[in-house]
Amino acid sequence: MLRSFAARLRTLGALRWPPGGRRLPGREPRPALRSFSSEEAILKDYSVPNPSWNKDLRLLFDQFMKKCEDGSWKRLPSYKRIPAEKIQDFKTHLLDPKLVKEEQMSQTQLFTRSFDDGLGFEYVMFYSDVEKRMVCLFQGGPYLEGPPGPIPLCSVVMINSQLDKVEGRKFFVSCNVQSVDEQTLYSEATSIFIKLNPAKSLT
Repeated sequence: MLRSFAARLRTLGALRWPPGGRRLPGREPRPALRSFSSEEAILKDYSVPNPSWNKDLRLLFDQFMKKCEDGSWKRLPSYKRIPAEKIQDFKTHLLDPKLVKEEQMSQTQLFTRSFDDGLGFEYVMFYSDVEKRMVCLFQGGPYLEGPPGPIPLCSVVMINSQLDKVEGRKFFVSCNVQSVDEQTLYSEATSIFIKLNPAKSLT
């Protein structure tokens, strides 16, 4: 049983060298994998206007960009960090072909930035250290359609997060999701976060 298990691991490439550094018989050493690239990675910031943004999202974006001029607010960038081939590889390993048909697998999407512009969702986040507040301007696209609910597709909502108070290592945070005109409250929540003490062991 152990031999068959070891054989499977070798097949998967999990065992390259045994303990002690001795080479397994009949196996040639493999070239070392590089953990870095000599090419400079160019990341595109997707938290800027594109043709799929509706007028509400553009208007709010401009309003918050003006708040950024005096340094009291900052826009946070958003990137696609996973290349398309990695996403496809993840989908292939994640989905069981016995349960998911091939045509369904080809239509499967992963959040967040794997969608084409406007199909999944568009968002931009702004943060104010002075106000201890973060605002996410969010536009949901047609791929997010689900059961009937409160937020219409392709509309824009504001997600407001606020640090309410700090008591020692406890951080009290509140959040709400509301319409652009602030007349409709879709959801709200409160939470407590505990800052870990690095001097203490977690075990």
